[in-house]
Amino acid sequence: MAQLEWSDALNLDLPLMDDTHREFVDLLAAVDRAEDAQLLAAWLALVEHTDQHFGQEDAWMASTRFASGNCHSMQHRVVLQVMREGAARAEQGDLKVLRVMASELALWFPQHAQSMDAALALHLRRVGFDPATGVVHAPQALPGALIHGCGGATCSDTAEESGGAGMQDTQPVAA
Repeated sequence: MAQLEWSDALNLDLPLMDDTHREFVDLLAAVDRAEDAQLLAAWLALVEHTDQHFGQEDAWMASTRFASGNCHSMQHRVVLQVMREGAARAEQGDLKVLRVMASELALWFPQHAQSMDAALALHLRRVGFDPATGVVHAPQALPGALIHGCGGATCSDTAEESGGAGMQDTQPVAA
């Protein structure tokens, strides 16, 4: 199984987000280490954390003009749904699916954190968003329109037109 460990490469310089990501990495490692008898419980703890983790980021996006259908939030919904489906299968006795999913999450998470979450962290810093209080200290820096893509430079109309991930153009907010 691919194992994920916290590293400086995952640090996004947004303490509350980084703490949440560290907890995700720790819970994923607990799944990796779990014996079969504890595997489902460890997985359910990861699912519960992930639900709160993604909900927190989605709320931050909503507070700072990311559209509810942006690709970052969509990825959260899809990953969480797959994790829940894995829990349901494990409850029916298929524990192997959780081991495979944990391995896949260990591969997926760094890419997600270093792209979509990094773009979100940059956006939140630019608008002076305080994740602990929800206050936007630089409301003049909020985008004029909803952000429909992931908030990063990889989102473009051409990616959508060429059969990409359906991401729309988003321009970074000027600092």
